[in-house]
Amino acid sequence: MPRLDPDELQLLEDYESGQLISVATKAELQRLRDAARATAVKDKRVNIRLSSADLMDIQARALAEGMPYQTLIASVLHKYVSGQLTEKKPA
Repeated sequence: MPRLDPDELQLLEDYESGQLISVATKAELQRLRDAARATAVKDKRVNIRLSSADLMDIQARALAEGMPYQTLIASVLHKYVSGQLTEKKPA
């Protein structure tokens, strides 16, 4: 386990002693469960062709982000299709 700072240690102690309670409603918990399931389920595979240079750039960016390059590609695609990633308008 990584080292925890004093605030994290206090949170952990409070959690383990049962001092923390959930304030989420059943509906909120269900919404979060549904979102987690939809995000976590990867049931399709795709093959794409990229230039070597693009793939190398993606791999370098993924390394800098600390994640596998396939995960980075999936994340970018998900953000795009969910409207969280949009094209920048030229200045």
